[in-house]
Amino acid sequence: VQIAESGGGLVHPGGSLRLSCVASGFTFANYEMRWHRQAPGKERELVATISGGGGRRTYADSVKGRFTISRDNSKNTVYLQMNNLKPEDTAVYYCNAFATVNYDFWGQGTQVTVSS
Repeated sequence: VQIAESGGGLVHPGGSLRLSCVASGFTFANYEMRWHRQAPGKERELVATISGGGGRRTYADSVKGRFTISRDNSKNTVYLQMNNLKPEDTAVYYCNAFATVNYDFWGQGTQVTVSS
C-alpha cells in the first residue's frame, strides 16, 4: 500500500492551495478518504472526509465553506482544495484511507504554511 500527498507549500493569508493524494495497493473506491492535519503542539484534527463513491462529504467547522474535498476514483486520487487560507491552517496535512480498523492507511504528510 502506498499513499503519497503533494501540493503543500508556503502561501500568504487569503491564498489557495490544492493538495493531492495518490493511493495504490488497495481498491481505492472501497475506502472512505480523509484529510487530517496536525499543527505543532496540537492534537491531530480531522479536516474532511469523502465516501467511496464521493456522494457524502463532511468537514470540520474550522474549514467549512473554505475547503472542498473531492476524489477521482479513475485516478486513485483524492484532493483537498483550500481557499481563503488563514495562519491557523498551518499544519502538516495527512491523507488517510479508511475502511475498517484493520484497513486504515496513512501517508507521510505534506506541510502547509500560511504566513505573510
